[in-house]
This record gives sequence, structure tokens and C-alpha cells, in this order.
Amino acid sequence: MDGIEAVGDAVTGGLLARAVEPTAGEAGSDSHTHEKNCLNCGDPLTGPYCATCGQRAHVHRSVRGFLQDFAQGLFNFEGKFWHTLPMLVWRPGEMTRRYIAGERARFISPVALYLFTVFAMFAVLNFTGTWTAGSGKNLSGQIATSIKEEQAGLARLEAKHQAAVAAHKDVADLDRRIAKRKADIAETQKALNTGKGLITADAGDETPSWIKPFIENARDNPEMVSLKVQEAASKYSWLLIPLSVPFMWLLFPFRRRYNTYDHTVFVTYSLSFMMLLVIAWSLLTAAGLSGLGTLLFFVPPFHMYRHLKGSYQLGKFSAIVRTSALVGFAFAAAGIFMVTAVAIGAS
Repeated sequence: MDGIEAVGDAVTGGLLARAVEPTAGEAGSDSHTHEKNCLNCGDPLTGPYCATCGQRAHVHRSVRGFLQDFAQGLFNFEGKFWHTLPMLVWRPGEMTRRYIAGERARFISPVALYLFTVFAMFAVLNFTGTWTAGSGKNLSGQIATSIKEEQAGLARLEAKHQAAVAAHKDVADLDRRIAKRKADIAETQKALNTGKGLITADAGDETPSWIKPFIENARDNPEMVSLKVQEAASKYSWLLIPLSVPFMWLLFPFRRRYNTYDHTVFVTYSLSFMMLLVIAWSLLTAAGLSGLGTLLFFVPPFHMYRHLKGSYQLGKFSAIVRTSALVGFAFAAAGIFMVTAVAIGAS
């Protein structure tokens, strides 16, 4: 896992360096557009920048050019934020299509918005405590509570046993239930006292040897593992983009008009919106409006539908079918990412 972290540091450093110094003596790239009028406002171009709106004369349409925006504009939101956010919420498809077509001066770049939402999300989760609510640091307390509940259930069973004996009824079933309850309490008490047996009690030798170190580390140091998982999720959040783009290829296998760059912009804007939803949910939960916050989890499919339909100019039926597939793909990408983060955090 140290090797994976080193690779992550190298990739992050390379992306940042490339963004700060996008040109280092290379020849010009054919991935840049060559137009005579500004793609943002339409006015004639007389130099490397539009004299009317200030946008660059030539915009890129390549993944490498996309990554060059990693740092550019990160803190240069100005009035773009208030123009980008409403469109991202309600007209994401139109905004994505316009950005890909060349309107860059009006909107925050997808990479800058993504970085902003990532840092904002983890900051809000930590501030509100929703990230650590119910996490492993409360494991001992949860076990103790479980023991108390088991003991209360045992007391009720023993009372029923005494009543059945007094009434000369068959108590064989009650004897079995009492014995099982006592064995459960003893096993749970052992886990609380020794920190062992929680996971291996039922799994036995069936647990793969390669995963046992992760389980033992999570069991012995739950609070530290929780913090490391959070750190890994934040540090490697950029992985969500390359994990998601291949699924977009599967949605449009025969449409050559949409390339990797189009899918990357779509995915990055979509992920930014989902993180804004997590921020809203965290704030509502912290304010005691968890019921209202739960309703936000019904928003992603609707947003995906509007985003797909507008970005790729789909019909209603085609957008619905692809949205259904995209929801499944989103769970798959999120699952792969979380498994990676947990593996790094538990290592």
C-alpha cells in the first residue's frame, strides 16, 4: 500500500506541475482548435485572446488539455461560480454542451469545480461530524450496548422458563434458547475484553489470508482506520474520474461524435454536482433535518437524466434507458473507489 500511495503522490505532483507549466518547449498540438471567431462570444479574433470577452483564441479538445486546467482557475471563480452553479443544478446538459463547444469564459472549468467540491465536501463532513457518526471509534460502546440488550433478553427468557416450570409445561425449547443466548453473550463479552473473535467467530478459516490483516487492523484500531480511510478517499478522489469514463464509453459505443474528452467533461461536472448533494445532506443532517436530507438521494437519477439528455442531445426514451444503466455504473464506480480507499486506510 505504501507503493500505491507513492504512485498517488507522483500522479498528483505530475498533474499539478503540468497544470502550472502547461508548455515546456513542446511543439504545438493539433488538439487545439483553429478558428477565426471567438467560440465564446462570436467576435472576430485579432490575437491570442478575444478582445471582447478575454477568452483564449484557441481552446483545447483533448484529455491532456483537460488536465492542464487542474490548477488554472481553481481560485479564480469570480462571477463564474454564480453563473455555473444554477446551470449545473437545473440545466447541466446545456452547460456541459456549451463548455465542450468552446464557451469557457462563462463557466468554471470542470476540474476546478471538481476540486472545489471535493475539498468543500470533506470539510463540511468533518465540521458537521456526519463522516464519523457511527464509525469504528464507537465500536466498543456499540458492543457494550449489544451485551446489555442480550442480557435483558436473557432475563426475559429465564422469567418465561420459571413460569413454564411452575405451570408444568415443556421447557425444552426455552432451555435451548437460553443456552444459545448465554453463548452469544459470552462470545460478545470475549470480543469486548480481548478485541478478538468479533470477525473470526463466524468466518473461521474461510476468511482469505490476504484480507485478514485488513480485518485485524480495522478491529484493533477502528478510529485510526476511519481517519486513514477518509484521508485516502480525499487524496485519491481524482480516481473517480478515470473510473467513471469507461462506463460512459459503454453508454455510447457507436457514437463517434462523442469522444473521451466529452465523456470526461460530463463525468467531472456530474461528480461535482453529486458532491454538492452530499454537502447539502450533511448540513441538513447536522441541522436535525435528516428526513429532508434523505430525500436528496432521490435527486441523482433525475439529474443524470437531464444531464445525459442535454449533453448528448438524446430523446426521452434513449435518455431514460441510458440513465438506468448509468445509475448502475455509478454504484459500480463508487464501489470500486470505496474498496480502494478502505484497503488503503486499513493497510
